[in-house]
Amino acid sequence: MKFAHSLCTTALVSLSVISHCASADHHEEEAIKMIEPSVFKLDQADIDNIRQRMQEAVDGEFIPGALILVGNSDGVGLLETAGFQTSAGRNPVNSQTIFRIYSMTKPIVSVAAMSLIEDGLLALDDPIEKYIPEFSNLRVIDRDSGEVRAARNSITVENLLTHESGLIQAIFSPDSELGKMYQRDFPDYSDITARDLAGRIGKLPVYFEPGSAWHYGHSTDVLGAVLEVAAGKALDQVLNERIFEPLGMDETSFYLSSDKAERIAEPNFGAMADNTQVRAMLSGGGGLNATTEDYVRFAEMLLRGGEYRGTRIIEESTLDLMREKRIGSEVSREFFFYGETGDWGLGFHLQPTTEDPDGPHNFGWRGIGGTLFLVDEENDFYMIYMEQKRGGPRAPFNNNVAQRMVYEAMRD
Repeated sequence: MKFAHSLCTTALVSLSVISHCASADHHEEEAIKMIEPSVFKLDQADIDNIRQRMQEAVDGEFIPGALILVGNSDGVGLLETAGFQTSAGRNPVNSQTIFRIYSMTKPIVSVAAMSLIEDGLLALDDPIEKYIPEFSNLRVIDRDSGEVRAARNSITVENLLTHESGLIQAIFSPDSELGKMYQRDFPDYSDITARDLAGRIGKLPVYFEPGSAWHYGHSTDVLGAVLEVAAGKALDQVLNERIFEPLGMDETSFYLSSDKAERIAEPNFGAMADNTQVRAMLSGGGGLNATTEDYVRFAEMLLRGGEYRGTRIIEESTLDLMREKRIGSEVSREFFFYGETGDWGLGFHLQPTTEDPDGPHNFGWRGIGGTLFLVDEENDFYMIYMEQKRGGPRAPFNNNVAQRMVYEAMRD
């Protein structure tokens, strides 16, 4: 049942007064309080092993530095770093190092979208042409012939959250006709607004009938533009008011002041944007910069069911909906990164935590620059891994290895 949960209209509106009124000041409150690793079934040998593997990636010059953290609602039991913020080797990586988190932006924007739904400013079943008129005459491209026909369905807000919209991104389907259209019409979109990008995408066909398949792409960028229209505010203001300020995430933003430049992590391989240069684009799909300490606040809020130390960001019932599996039997997994394993929710990747695919799942996502976070409600912890890497040889330690080692250590 696609949306019997009915968050579409009024079910959560009555809760919205509660959702955003508690506003304890967390700006001066430290997010990271160390507790015993044994809380997470981690012993010193486990920690040494993780640290050694991380250091091997630094010593081999695959990455300048990295950080791994495991915490819960009581504190942080594992915080290990290796190396430096840049290849120059001056400033060691720490919890205040600023990373481009790329697609770890998506869960933040998705939570903001759900908070707008709670406030009655948006609905999951809203057709997005209500906010972005360029999607009014939606067309579908035939992936074999290249022919275009009228779409049967509109893209909904839910489709954007689940990546079942039919929107793609050129880097994920570069040889397709639609991927070539994306490359032709907006090869570099950093100097246009999210609303302009959404309008350009809306004039192009979609890769499949909305709701019929999963494909990663610009869905959350378009969602960011939808939020701007629905809220009547720029996306950075929406995120500041609904997430960053209530949580005390003072170091998370789309662009950075020049005085923070010395804290920005850089890769050994691959160029990354200079985010001290303010541009028009506020990318809901991948534009944020954040410190580990700031992302701890967001991850802990999710582990606590939408509340952080007395401040509620979204209702627990809303978060429950976000964590539900959405790739139903009627949805093709042809383009799903993980085949038949795992699922997708409303803004989160869902990964099974046991051999049973129908068993418990964690939820979270990763960034193309090497970052990752996940929240495991069943085992009561969250994990964050930070590095900066684009291209180059495969490192002996990365976000996948970090996740595997943490889970293996907890199970021993």
